[in-house]
Amino acid sequence: MALALSSAAMVAAARARIEEIPAAEAVALLGRPDVVFVDLRDVRERERSGFIPGSFHCPRGMLEFWVDPESPYFKPVFAEEKRFVFHCASGWRSALAVATLQDMGFAASHIPEGFTGWVAAGGRVETKG
Repeated sequence: MALALSSAAMVAAARARIEEIPAAEAVALLGRPDVVFVDLRDVRERERSGFIPGSFHCPRGMLEFWVDPESPYFKPVFAEEKRFVFHCASGWRSALAVATLQDMGFAASHIPEGFTGWVAAGGRVETKG
């Protein structure tokens, strides 16, 4: 079955219109009180590979609901006046997520290389939290 739009095409379109912060630059943001790293990966990925210290875990399937203040699932962290930097494992899910957030009117950016790029750039990783 041929799809009208491939996932790769969707990611490319999202990346063309969102803010990307290369992993090496994102590593330099760690510890800043005005930045929140948001991890979209599945909990099993976090358990297996670790996570960015202090990152907020938001499963990709709940993102739109957790960000929306009118949703019964709203999370107050998303009302904070901070810079939100999203990531997944390789940057595909986070690109689509940030494009969706942009459509919702929520300012965010993502790490295009994902957690894999974070690790390759020498970013700190925690394994228990």
